[in-house]
Amino acid sequence: MSLTHDALTIAPEDEKDINELEERIQKFKNGQIDEERFKLYRLTRGIYGQRELGVQMFRSKIPFGSLTAEQLVRIADVSDKYATGNLHITTRQDIQLHYVKLDDSPAVWTALAEKSITAREACGNTVRNVTASAEAGIDTNEPFDVSPYAHVTAHYFIRNPICQEMGRKIKPAFSSSIHDNALTFMHDFGFIPVAVDGVEGFKVVVGGGLGGASLICSNGF
Repeated sequence: MSLTHDALTIAPEDEKDINELEERIQKFKNGQIDEERFKLYRLTRGIYGQRELGVQMFRSKIPFGSLTAEQLVRIADVSDKYATGNLHITTRQDIQLHYVKLDDSPAVWTALAEKSITAREACGNTVRNVTASAEAGIDTNEPFDVSPYAHVTAHYFIRNPICQEMGRKIKPAFSSSIHDNALTFMHDFGFIPVAVDGVEGFKVVVGGGLGGASLICSNGF
C-alpha cells in the first residue's frame, strides 16, 4: 500500500512534535544526546525500545479507545507500511505497532496525525491514556454518559507542562456505572459516575493496583 500525505491536515502542535522528534533522532545519532536522555524523551513520544536491536514499539494515544473507521484504517495502513501489518490493542485502549525503525517513527506519526491521532505522552512518566468503559453512552445502568468527561480530561493533560517529566506515570480511568466496568479500582485515578438530585459527579478512587499502593478516596462532586 502507499500513503499520500497532506501536511495541511496536521495540527500545528503535532507538526511541531514531529519536527522536534526528527531533530532529536538526528542529534542522538550524531552523539549530541546521550542514550539515557534520549530514551526519556522518546518514551514521552510513544516510542518504546524493543529487545530486538534497531527496532521500536510505536504506541498511539487513543483517549477512551474512541476511533473512527477512517482512523482505524489509517493505523492499519501505517502498520502495513512501517511495521508488521498487525495491530496490538492494549489493555488500556491504545494501539501499538511493533518492529518500527527509529528513523521511520516521524513518518509514522505524520501519517497518524493526518487523521488526528497522536503519540504524545503515550509512554513514559506522563499522564497516560485516559481510558473509559466500552459501554459508556449505551450502558443501561449509567447515570450519565462519561465520554465527554473522559474526552476533556484526556485533552487537558496532553502537552500540559505539569505532566512532561513526572516522577512516575499516572493512569486514569472512567467507569460508566457503579459496577466499575472500567476497573477504576486498579488505576491510579478512577472516576465512577454518580448523580445526586440531578447533579452529575463522581466517586473518585486513588492509588489502585496500577500505583505503588492502594487507597480509596471519598465521593467527590
